[in-house]
Amino acid sequence: MNKFFKIILVSFVGLWSAPAFSGDLSPLITPSELASMTKNPLILDIRAKGFQLGHIEGAVAAPYNLFRGPVENPGQVPPIMQLEAVYEASGLEQSSAIVIVSHGDDDTDFGAAARVYWTLKSSGFTELSVLNGGLLAWTNAGLPLSTVVIAPKPTQLDITWNNTWSVSVDEITQMVSGDIPGKLIDARTPAFFVGEKAHKAAARPGTLPKAQNLPYTEFFNSGTAVLKHSIDDVSLKSTLGIKAGDAVVSFCNTGHWAATDWFAMSEVAGIANVKLYPGSMVEYSKTDGKMKNQPSIIRNLFNKLTGKS
Repeated sequence: MNKFFKIILVSFVGLWSAPAFSGDLSPLITPSELASMTKNPLILDIRAKGFQLGHIEGAVAAPYNLFRGPVENPGQVPPIMQLEAVYEASGLEQSSAIVIVSHGDDDTDFGAAARVYWTLKSSGFTELSVLNGGLLAWTNAGLPLSTVVIAPKPTQLDITWNNTWSVSVDEITQMVSGDIPGKLIDARTPAFFVGEKAHKAAARPGTLPKAQNLPYTEFFNSGTAVLKHSIDDVSLKSTLGIKAGDAVVSFCNTGHWAATDWFAMSEVAGIANVKLYPGSMVEYSKTDGKMKNQPSIIRNLFNKLTGKS
């Protein structure tokens, strides 16, 4: 198994253990809040590249692709034993306080951090936070980076998956048919929702029947990659028609943008019973299930020829 490395500004290389943490992390943390913490959480750097060129002091490298499925179904949750191996190699303990750091170069990048947060929460980790704005916000705040690597001390875990915050394709099919109640929320941009565009791994364009469109972009401060720290749950529930006891399911193409909607609704707004459909439309479009806004064959061909799909 590949090892993942942690870098700190010290003059030697050695083994490092994740710190225990007794405080409560909020789901979102600003660079200044993180920098001023007296007890250092584990910093999980999920960027695909650039880690050795500079990162937050004490960070562990665990690229986002380690938390994703195969090319044909990127949103699929990896086998739990595979995730467990990633956690162990990264030095994670379920008592660890973990701050997840993505690049922060645009708003779509936030979905990576939100998806990893959701995966860790579903794996039994409870002290979790996302650095709002990612590493770019950290450097823009004038805070330092490190380039010294040490190896995390491997841990031994026994992970079980908690389905509280997820739904399967079978459950989605039952929601579509009306056998299971629930609000279906499409986190994609309108072009995908109306069937003008489709993910390259999807079998069909369109969306789920009964779905409402709530683009993930709605949750960011205008023109930035910074998620809103305050979201009006009353207004949001009114807009979506969410009543007490409703299951609210966020989906997109591959469970990436949908993770932002899930995070914003569940962790920031505090709406109960919000779930993520990880496989999303790439997975569902390969079933024989009903679709909404699915264009005709001719229209779909036109969309592809004109670059819309």
